[in-house]
Amino acid sequence: MAERVALVTGSLAEPRIRRIAEELADGTLDPVVVNIGVKVAALMTAEIVERRLKLPEGTDKVLMPGRFRGDLQRLAARFGLPFERGPEEAADLPTYFGRGKGRNVPLDRHDVTLFAEIVDATRLSVPQLLERARFLRGEGADVIDLGALPDQPFPHLEDAIAALKAEGFKVSVDSFDPEELRRGTRAGADYLLSLNETNLAIADEGPAVPVLVPAQAGDLASLIRAIEACEASGRPFLADPILDPIHLGFTASLVRYAELRRLKPDIPILMGIGNVTELTDADTTGMNALLMGIISELRLNAVLAVQVSPHCRTAVREFDRARREYYAAREAGALPQGFGGGLMALRDRRPWSTTPEEVARLASTVADRNFRIEVTEEGIHVYNRDGHHVAADPFALFPHLKVEDDGAHAFYLGVETARAEIAHHLGKRYAQDEPLKWGVAGETGGSADEAHRLTFKEAGSTFSAAKKKGESA
Repeated sequence: MAERVALVTGSLAEPRIRRIAEELADGTLDPVVVNIGVKVAALMTAEIVERRLKLPEGTDKVLMPGRFRGDLQRLAARFGLPFERGPEEAADLPTYFGRGKGRNVPLDRHDVTLFAEIVDATRLSVPQLLERARFLRGEGADVIDLGALPDQPFPHLEDAIAALKAEGFKVSVDSFDPEELRRGTRAGADYLLSLNETNLAIADEGPAVPVLVPAQAGDLASLIRAIEACEASGRPFLADPILDPIHLGFTASLVRYAELRRLKPDIPILMGIGNVTELTDADTTGMNALLMGIISELRLNAVLAVQVSPHCRTAVREFDRARREYYAAREAGALPQGFGGGLMALRDRRPWSTTPEEVARLASTVADRNFRIEVTEEGIHVYNRDGHHVAADPFALFPHLKVEDDGAHAFYLGVETARAEIAHHLGKRYAQDEPLKWGVAGETGGSADEAHRLTFKEAGSTFSAAKKKGESA
């Protein structure tokens, strides 16, 4: 039997809600639109709802608009039904009801260990290494990889490992110098990168788990011999066939990963992604999404990420998000869609929260001077009681706004219409007084999950400005 959910709304949004409700209705969900008789949902109060709400017979649950600020527990007690707060935008109702494939799936699980390399560790002091390591751990790293530079001594290697271990870090040492690898495992490093069949004996000098690589570039046979040597001795290891840069063996290296997994279906395998992300002029969110897809399908066990080039500065954070979203999708037997959108940086799957016709209908009811700004496929809409103007270029809107003598207001409208222009050109969701969302690539505070959670926001800059001036914005 379908769950009957009452979608409470105001008069202005009712046509939009009814259209969405019709699309949502199926054998499991029976959404019923209830107009409570106020124009704007944000103006509802618990008292108004108590006086005016008439629930259809058989209602199982009541969904209030996302901008409703009243006490849900009070209403639940009054009507004897669960009350929930929905998304702030009606366009997000399908996702709220699970039509977005995975909205309610937690992203607290993954099965890929994330190594983050400090490529210039030899140049940094121990306090600097600790500072960098703390940052990378905050970005999602599980293991801090100390990268040694060729022909540059690393006299403080032991001190660095001791300091990192004292703060609970797992540490790997990455060096072409056999002596530095020996010093690393003797000092208590957890992993050594990268050993091959010619120097595997270094692993006998301490507890570090070796990360095995081919003895020569592309030589899968030598890697397999090193793997089998570790298997014979019972030594733990990770294997890395090495991901090569594009046009320098990239496709062939992917084939090696697939072949190694076919030949050795149960061994732990690591993929280093820096040769692709760092050496390709493209946004890393898309590259990491694709690489994570390969890792997920092949059931690889670890990834080594670097963020040296400025365009890679959120690579660790992105891969942390990718491993969580893809794990959730794989467990759900689903495509990697609708699991938070952390890697959707430039565009949104549902950029427009309303239609041009709905904006026009709302604009015709406005009776005050406050400017409303919305974005549809037609462009940027700016409207108040004095008019409704639409343009793709904010400069085309300015002559209609009549704020030449109000610098603060002109500045505010300039900021908001600039955001709206970016959203329109890229195909991103825009909401007045809200910063544009850039997935985890633009996360500036809080967790990655919070960036994609539909929650209340503090009153925006229009409200703040009006409060300070004591007049309408």
